[in-house]
Amino acid sequence: MRLSVSNDAFQLAQVFTISRGSRTEAKVITVKLAQDGYAGFGECVPYARYGESMESVNVQIESVRGAIEDGMNRQELQTALPAGTARNALDCAMWDLEAKQSNTSVWKLAGLSEPGPVTSCYTLSLGEPDSMREAAAKHSEMPVLKIKLGGEGDIERLRAVREGAPSSRLVVDANEGWSVDGYLELAPVMLELGVALVEQPLPAGDDDALKGIERSLPICADESCHGVKSLEHLHGKYDFINIKLDKTGGLTEGLALKAAAEAAGFKIMVGCMVSTSLAMAPAVLVAQGAQVVDLDGPLLLAEDRDPPIAFNGAIMSPAPAALWG
Repeated sequence: MRLSVSNDAFQLAQVFTISRGSRTEAKVITVKLAQDGYAGFGECVPYARYGESMESVNVQIESVRGAIEDGMNRQELQTALPAGTARNALDCAMWDLEAKQSNTSVWKLAGLSEPGPVTSCYTLSLGEPDSMREAAAKHSEMPVLKIKLGGEGDIERLRAVREGAPSSRLVVDANEGWSVDGYLELAPVMLELGVALVEQPLPAGDDDALKGIERSLPICADESCHGVKSLEHLHGKYDFINIKLDKTGGLTEGLALKAAAEAAGFKIMVGCMVSTSLAMAPAVLVAQGAQVVDLDGPLLLAEDRDPPIAFNGAIMSPAPAALWG
């Protein structure tokens, strides 16, 4: 086995802003596992919110290089590295390599049904109300718009987006940016404007306050939900969980989390970081049957992998075999 790692940057189509800051490119780490003429690929996006950087994730990957090149398998990887982006890239590359070596597909290896197209949200980044109204109008044909909020003026932003896209279903993502009082002020406005779901309104460390809040609209855990073990802390606070493979540490844990969450009565959202079609490819498998899909990373890019995942508006096809899986 031979492990190769590269740090890559893909330009965004426009500046992307959330409550924590802005970016103009997607910085990703690409992993390649090669053996006997076959190669498997994976991608991850280090996230500072979880104490990750390009440097720290590269160090994590290098820490298991010897074991991987000596034949570490996917099950052993789950305990060799913690949940997070390093394990995600390696786990997905292992799935891809195994599928190619077996002359089959990842969905068959995982015991899943053949994947079909899914409808993804399209994300509007945080901005002034006028710019968000303009962006909403530009993408008003999208059936689901996800709105980044999390600061003063959010009511005005919400109303502006609804004016720009009167027919789209709305999902709101606060990225931990509200207080309890802020959420209670915004909840009636979100209901009035037809918001279908609000994602992570409070900081993960303060979300016990959600237990005492009237369920006027569904609430989704993002930063509060990582792997299967995190589910026990979410009951009574959230209705949905957002599964992101960079949080779960790969497709292996992502599929386990989905099964456990559904069994526990949670509904499923599948999300992504700002990343390429290579990162979306395994997530599409998790997204089958999910109530909300937010895998629009490639739509936010000015450049992507070759070949990319095909989009027809918001309808996203499964990954081509030449890309992954």
